[in-house]
Amino acid sequence: MKNKRLEKFKETLKSMGIDGALVYNDANRNYLSYFTGNESYAIITYENALFITDSRYTEQAKMQVEDFEVKEYRTDIYSFIKDAVASLRIKKLGFEENYMTYNMYDKLRSLMPEVEFVPLNRVIEKQRQIKDENEIENIRSAAKIADDAFLHMLKFIKAGMSEYDVGIELEFFMRKEGASALSFPSIVASGKRSSLPHGTATQKIINAGDFLTLDYGCIYNGYCSDMTRTIVIGKASQKQKEIYDIVLHANEEVLKDVKPGILTSDLDKVARDIIGDHGYGKNFGHGLGHGVGMEIHELPRVSKTGNETLRAGMVITDEPGIYLPDFGGVRIEDLVLVTEDGCDVISKSDKKLIELD
Repeated sequence: MKNKRLEKFKETLKSMGIDGALVYNDANRNYLSYFTGNESYAIITYENALFITDSRYTEQAKMQVEDFEVKEYRTDIYSFIKDAVASLRIKKLGFEENYMTYNMYDKLRSLMPEVEFVPLNRVIEKQRQIKDENEIENIRSAAKIADDAFLHMLKFIKAGMSEYDVGIELEFFMRKEGASALSFPSIVASGKRSSLPHGTATQKIINAGDFLTLDYGCIYNGYCSDMTRTIVIGKASQKQKEIYDIVLHANEEVLKDVKPGILTSDLDKVARDIIGDHGYGKNFGHGLGHGVGMEIHELPRVSKTGNETLRAGMVITDEPGIYLPDFGGVRIEDLVLVTEDGCDVISKSDKKLIELD
């Protein structure tokens, strides 16, 4: 079967006037080749596609990689790339300016002074924004594991255990359910620490009256999930209920506006205006969301400065929050698929305020 992702990228190279591209970022290379390993390289022209790896991955690459010629290098990778570029007669070489180190750039430039290096301007990442049916199914599977984990954790969490206890159980459950890894280190933040948007688990004891924020996800078949729920241990105070209801309202109003054609900055503004109107604007510092796929943070950026237009097939997060130092914070995050006429909320976990006895 023809590798449609690769063919589309070749057409993009042609439209940019670039003879060929060197791709080695794991997600970009694996997206184009269907490889699942790492530490490998791809050189792609209009007519050719080379997959370059070493003896650790040669057999795997020959089994997995579609529509590439697999080459094994045994000596210096820079010299191998130089010879490959010369054999393919590449004069303009696209490169991933956000991933290539200065050291690599400097070595390749010195080896190939006759070659013009042209930034790819994230064209592969932009192509990856629109998920195909198989990608969406993998994301749904990862999200289902996360949803099941939340139900499990509601039975597991008790006052008196540590954030570490919660984080370990969360990871263990998701791995048992088929996850290959966490999407990112789980955020488990309780009490006053819940005002830390990226408060990873500590030995802090979870106490009655605490907010407990769980922001986590897992990887299934190479694709990530991402979800946040905030609960209260014991009975919620009036202020906790107030903060929670504002964030939930912002989250749900955003979902009404997710559809093709809306600017990501306008979507961010929906949540930011609601939170600001209640006097907590300065307590919502991060962007509303981001794309999710093979990486946990992908294009598009859903923020005040985001200028991308939503299109059907994008998967984004909707995660407004309010964070009050010395009190605590609330974030509610859904994983959302943009459809032809609106959106489909992939995260299914309950969003009503849960008070755990």
